[in-house]
Amino acid sequence: METNACAGVVCRRVGVNRIDDLLALEEACFECDRISRRNLRNLLRSPSACCLGVFLGKELVGSMVVLFRRNTRSARIYSVAVASAQRGRGIARRLMARAEREARGRGCTRMRLEVRLDNFPAIKLYESLGFASARIIPEFYEDGTHAMVYRKELES
Repeated sequence: METNACAGVVCRRVGVNRIDDLLALEEACFECDRISRRNLRNLLRSPSACCLGVFLGKELVGSMVVLFRRNTRSARIYSVAVASAQRGRGIARRLMARAEREARGRGCTRMRLEVRLDNFPAIKLYESLGFASARIIPEFYEDGTHAMVYRKELES
């Protein structure tokens, strides 16, 4: 378990028992391309996924899903959500740092993610964390918005 300098802030793995909190955060953060209850339940139970949460006291204020595939040394950040009232407070940075540790622990040497081309705060964050743009995927999201693929080589 990892504790932030802020009292009561913890980043840890989450399980199926927090599915309602995770879905509520998804609903609050995303207008489209939300993870369904069924898919989230499958992710939470899958050995090839790592679901992380940041808690302020007992309240879930951030979440991340990281996917791992056999026979590859690349981890994929599948979803990042931070409650609007907590944005700009380092929640996503904590999730990314924890995800990198999880990836290195599973033998991964790189991470990748997709981000909406109109999500400027997220793009700025990922670039500040050492991610580099790799390519554009046209009409990646439900609403037709393009995605930029970002990659990062992990230090051992």
